Amino acid sequence: MHRELPMILIRVIVGLVFLIEGTLKFLFPRELGVEHFAVLGLPFPQILAPLTGAVEIGGGLAILLNFYAGDAALTLLIVLLTALVSTKLPILLRRPLGPFPLPVLPLYGLLSFLHEARAELCMIFATLAVLIDSGLQVGRRRHWYQGN
Repeated sequence: MHRELPMILIRVIVGLVFLIEGTLKFLFPRELGVEHFAVLGLPFPQILAPLTGAVEIGGGLAILLNFYAGDAALTLLIVLLTALVSTKLPILLRRPLGPFPLPVLPLYGLLSFLHEARAELCMIFATLAVLIDSGLQVGRRRHWYQGN
């Protein structure tokens, strides 16, 4: 159990963050859901926002329970990378990227990108850790208390 504790802690934080963020998309559609997706320039925000929220809730629960965690981590990595590209990449490029607007910030470029993307980058690495811990075997089901 002692050797598995770090991975359990990573699963807990990754699972909780996605569970909370997915729930917030439904509770606050203007700030975090449909209207936010529309402002970001994402297509079909009335479909994509609730779908993303549901994927985050389901994926967060799967990672928390270590139930098909590899599948969940892979799916959530797509969500994370989409968020990074649509909201943070314009900061790095110092210009809008296709339909994705450039947010108003005091600074742009690499350091500003790294600062603004710190949460997404942490979540990407933590989600990758879950994926690697799952043996990169999509469809592998384990109980949260089992090791390899």
